Amino acid sequence: MFAAMGSLAAAVWTDLHPCTLLLGAVLFLVLAHFFKTRRQNNYPPGPPRLPILGNFFQLNFEQPQLSLQQYVKKYGNVMRLEFGYTSSVIVTGLPLIKEALVHKEQNFVNRPIMPVRERIFKNCGLIMSNGQVWKEQRRFALTTLRNFGLGKKSLEERMQEEAYHLTQAIEEENGQPFNPHLKINNAVSNIICSITFGERFEYQDYQFQEMLKMLDELTHLEASGWCHFYNIFPRIMKFLPGPHQTVFSNWEKLKLFIACAIENHKRDFDPAQTRDFIDAYLKEIEKHKGNTTTSFHEENLIICTLDLFFAGTETTSTTLRWGLLYMALYPEIQEKVQAEIDRVIGQSQQPSTAARESMPYTNAVIHEVQRMGDIIPLNVPREATADTTLGGYHLRKGTAILTNLTALHKDPTEWATPDTFNPEHFLENGQFKKREAFLPFSVGKRACLGEQLARTELFIFFISLLQKFTFKPPNNEKLSLKFRLGLTVSPTSYRICAIPRT
Repeated sequence: MFAAMGSLAAAVWTDLHPCTLLLGAVLFLVLAHFFKTRRQNNYPPGPPRLPILGNFFQLNFEQPQLSLQQYVKKYGNVMRLEFGYTSSVIVTGLPLIKEALVHKEQNFVNRPIMPVRERIFKNCGLIMSNGQVWKEQRRFALTTLRNFGLGKKSLEERMQEEAYHLTQAIEEENGQPFNPHLKINNAVSNIICSITFGERFEYQDYQFQEMLKMLDELTHLEASGWCHFYNIFPRIMKFLPGPHQTVFSNWEKLKLFIACAIENHKRDFDPAQTRDFIDAYLKEIEKHKGNTTTSFHEENLIICTLDLFFAGTETTSTTLRWGLLYMALYPEIQEKVQAEIDRVIGQSQQPSTAARESMPYTNAVIHEVQRMGDIIPLNVPREATADTTLGGYHLRKGTAILTNLTALHKDPTEWATPDTFNPEHFLENGQFKKREAFLPFSVGKRACLGEQLARTELFIFFISLLQKFTFKPPNNEKLSLKFRLGLTVSPTSYRICAIPRT
């Protein structure tokens, strides 16, 4: 009897067409996906999705933060999207963003670790680590940054000195068209480098320029479709060539750059003379020697330094490049900023944060650059640490949370002219006005730890540049607000003329 049944099964298997098998497999996946989602009671609504791939092909890869908004209008302020096996929820509107990141932050304090990031960082560093590792590293970094000048006049003086070097480098362009990208990158990066490595790098330093170019390349490529595919199919994609391999290669080269700096520090390390972040961390490693559970070890030192180097370079530099672009496109606003600079500090006195309250218009312009630049449109993602609720919807543990900063910063109920560059958004009766709906640095315990540093840099660099130059489009060239998507949203490469002010 069993032999007969086996023969029958073999005959049926032989007669099945491969297309039938493929169709059956697809149908099985569809049904499994359907019943999986049916079991999720009161889960947020969202667009229909494909098995395995989810909503991967429904967003425009060139501008996903903009194409996303049409779905938000249709499905609401708590909306589900799926990418591979990862469930994501897009949170829109100030009340819900505050509910997630402030009122219920203990439920959303973690970062989701996608395969690309897991391969590069594991559970190390300041940005992507979780749990006790994150608490220990963030606490140490904040304390160390303060010890090395954060919020103090000494660090502000370093910024003033670097702003001088930057204006000198731009002056050498003699008013001719040039791309400000690498010069601004180098200047901004030198501030965090002075804290982490204890040194600044000349704008002609070939090795450092290569590091900055590498950083820029991986910032762009890590948001590519190739890396998204890696996150869905890591076991397959790790064997395939493509831009994702360049991302991994560049991160490894940057790690090596940091590791070499650490080895140089070890050669003349003196615990009694702590020179910079790396020295302070080496001292902390010595303190925890023999403790097998400590998060203070050399791998974490490399990743934490890399996090500071990346975050301390990319975000502020990108914002400044947006700032120069907007000034060239809005000359009447640039003139008002320069008039305020001339009135408050003149053309020879170095800018300082002490003048900020006396310069409400300039302060408003910087904030409007951040609002319109929208450089991190969906914020750095969070993850539900347990089954919880948000906006009345049930969210499973492990759900990724993306806060919709694009919608918040373009909300017509919050901003008079949401799609227009308008510094008046941050002014009231001629005085600077803080706005609750302005969250470029996020909010809550995992808000950007370098917020104070970035605000100071933006103020000093921006004023220094407009104090010395008037920025204009090159003759017969048209500037645009087109952007390039990456880990940040940056302006596409442009040339500009910096005309010295007399």
